[in-house]
Amino acid sequence: MSSYIKGLEENIDLLNKDLNPLRSFILPGGSKVSSYLHIARTIARRSEREMVELNQVDNEHISKESIQYINRLSDFLFVAARYVNLKLNSDDILWVPGDNYEK
Repeated sequence: MSSYIKGLEENIDLLNKDLNPLRSFILPGGSKVSSYLHIARTIARRSEREMVELNQVDNEHISKESIQYINRLSDFLFVAARYVNLKLNSDDILWVPGDNYEK
């Protein structure tokens, strides 16, 4: 399992090197592909929360590596969404307090 986690981390680093550093929260969106990656990311995050909760139930055990993997997967999907927006010349949607609403 650790080789899969390492693979995700390497891919995160590879994609991240072309991206500008974050200075704001990113809202889901940009290109259509990026939007789908953001949806997948939220599903992975929800799965991670459920795995952690299940791991706290008696007679249940979710391996530490499984939880680490799903955590890194959601990180990868976030970076991949930003990377796709960059490659498709579609801007990330930055969160601006009090300004991200439809007018």
